[in-house]
Amino acid sequence: MYDKALEAANYIKSRVIVESNIAIVLGSGLTSIVDELDDKVVIDFNDIPHFINSSVKGHSSNLIFGLLGKKKVCLLSGRLHYYEGYSMKEITFPYYVLKLLGIQNVILTNSAGGINSDLLEPGSIMTVNDFINFMPGNPLIGPNDERFGTRFPDMTEPYNVELRKIAKDVFESNNVPFIEGVYAGFQGPYYETKAEIRMMKMLGVDVVGMSTVPETILCNQLQMNVLAFSTITNLATGIQKQKHSHDNVVKIANETSAKLAQIIKDVVNKI
Repeated sequence: MYDKALEAANYIKSRVIVESNIAIVLGSGLTSIVDELDDKVVIDFNDIPHFINSSVKGHSSNLIFGLLGKKKVCLLSGRLHYYEGYSMKEITFPYYVLKLLGIQNVILTNSAGGINSDLLEPGSIMTVNDFINFMPGNPLIGPNDERFGTRFPDMTEPYNVELRKIAKDVFESNNVPFIEGVYAGFQGPYYETKAEIRMMKMLGVDVVGMSTVPETILCNQLQMNVLAFSTITNLATGIQKQKHSHDNVVKIANETSAKLAQIIKDVVNKI
């Protein structure tokens, strides 16, 4: 894994001078922030050794470098999901590469189903403060390379407290309600059943989605600071009245994308 990640990192360095320590990962439909970038350099995943294209609607497959406000950033536009049939190592491979590129802070975004309907509705943005892993594995399983981190990383604070404080200030300055909660990572790709949602609610889960948890686990092993935002694109099964639709998820995400882009821009420029 180290050799593959180093090959990918060296290729990227041959295409662009990497001066950023911040990476932003774009969830389904959350692409407005790309339009906020100046001096963009776009690298197609097809060109980067060992990178894999996303097969999911709402995800492109590009690594984008540019200026967001006054800060240079890297955008990962093309997240892979476990349900696409890849291994946990494959879906998190880009984060090994980001580590070798010098990235220290990772901002994850996702589209999620709201379980805590007292606080959340479609269009809400929640800052994640903890997770529960309902997926059948994680990217740390298998041989461990100590060059990337300890075999048994601590998960006391998977989402960085200082970054969450910055986020809270930004939400308040933008007059957007600041909501924190627990994200449950669900394997998918089917939407959860009513019984599964009832179980999650009893366990204290606020939102559920099909990404974010594997990345969070690996980034903590890599000693990268993680901040995560969930855009609520629907209420979970048994809470909302109509059936689920991925097209509707992408639609709501697109509608909320500009608001989230402004928040991320402000957060980035305070890091």
